[in-house]
Amino acid sequence: MEYFGFSYIGALWLIMLFVPNIFWARNIPDGYTSDGENKILRLFERIGEVSVSCLAVLTRSFNIRDGILQNLWLILSAVLMILYEIYWVRYFKSPKKLLDFYSSLLGIPVAGATLPVAAFAALAAHGRSIPMAAAVLILGTGHIGIHLEHKSKL
Repeated sequence: MEYFGFSYIGALWLIMLFVPNIFWARNIPDGYTSDGENKILRLFERIGEVSVSCLAVLTRSFNIRDGILQNLWLILSAVLMILYEIYWVRYFKSPKKLLDFYSSLLGIPVAGATLPVAAFAALAAHGRSIPMAAAVLILGTGHIGIHLEHKSKL
């Protein structure tokens, strides 16, 4: 059920993803470095970031459909993105230490990495998009893997 075209939902999700990261660039936690990251995980993360970003805005099947049942996956995705925003608000109000950055939220480990990946996975299910599901799997492997690797070093 892949439909090529503009997705306003995908564009909104990307805005919700990128805006806090822009602010984060000015509020990087003390001691943060990407030195020594696993090169395979970093490659997966980069491929996943580009793939998910492109597919998010170019797959119109991610947009709202008629009827609540057709939008349950989208609702879940929206809840996960809202939790992601809550994670960032909590981080920006914190002392901005590494432990704050790699913290969990509602029992979700490394919430800053896990929540957006889960949100885009739910978006893939909503749009019945196998390419997005594959891109999210690649992104999740790299992004969550890197965050777990960093957290384990603390």
